[in-house]
Amino acid sequence: MLANDTFAGKVILITGAGTGIGRGFAQRAAALGATVVLSGRRPQPLEETAERIRATGGSAQVLPLDIRDATAVDAAMDEVVSRHGRIDVLINNAAGNFVSRAEDISPNGWRTVIDIVLNGTAHCTLAAGRHMLRQGSGKVLSISAAYAWYGGPGTCHSAAAKAGVIAMSQTLAVEWGPGNVQVNCLCPGFVDTEQSRTALWPTAEGRDKILGTIPAGRFETVEETVECGLFLCSPVASYITGEVLVADGGQWLNKGVFVLPEQGARYAKV
Repeated sequence: MLANDTFAGKVILITGAGTGIGRGFAQRAAALGATVVLSGRRPQPLEETAERIRATGGSAQVLPLDIRDATAVDAAMDEVVSRHGRIDVLINNAAGNFVSRAEDISPNGWRTVIDIVLNGTAHCTLAAGRHMLRQGSGKVLSISAAYAWYGGPGTCHSAAAKAGVIAMSQTLAVEWGPGNVQVNCLCPGFVDTEQSRTALWPTAEGRDKILGTIPAGRFETVEETVECGLFLCSPVASYITGEVLVADGGQWLNKGVFVLPEQGARYAKV
């Protein structure tokens, strides 16, 4: 559990901050003393998140932004620094994905996922990183996924993008280490959010199939995801860089195999 003043005086920019995990990061960071900058393409969810934060005494700025636009990202980072004086933490949470067989992915579908997950993360990281290097400190956390290195059916485009994010992060950890900027990744498992319930397990059968691959036997909570991520963004983690923290209940070790004999399940590939 992080101390209540962990991020006092810090400015934290979060992409995809309007819903789900991004909203969780924003609310928790604000509760720990940060001024949070909420970024995303749709203003309304960002405003709703900001209202929740302000209602509990927190500080939040809404910054609508399409992270695929490098010029807009540069201007947004400049605006944050002009307004708040610095950027202490960047959390790259924005994502775009859909499940599809590789041969059915259109060029536009491939480009869309790569543009958001890899290029958008790169635009934000490099733009924020320039300010962090000038100020002599900073932390970048990018949300990736364990299937970036073990793969998974239907994720060819997303796995490629997320693998790129990990490679970029570890490279920057080396380049930016002398500038006191730490760059890490967090790989959550299946997090129980309204969006994932609708998109990933809309039926009871689908839900049970996924749960059968998770040794912990349950989905990850937003709170667990956020706490792990904010630890890597906190001052106590200043000697951790280039790390890929997996918090998925052991699912990646299970390699997509059902092992639930006590429930009468048989070994079956998913």
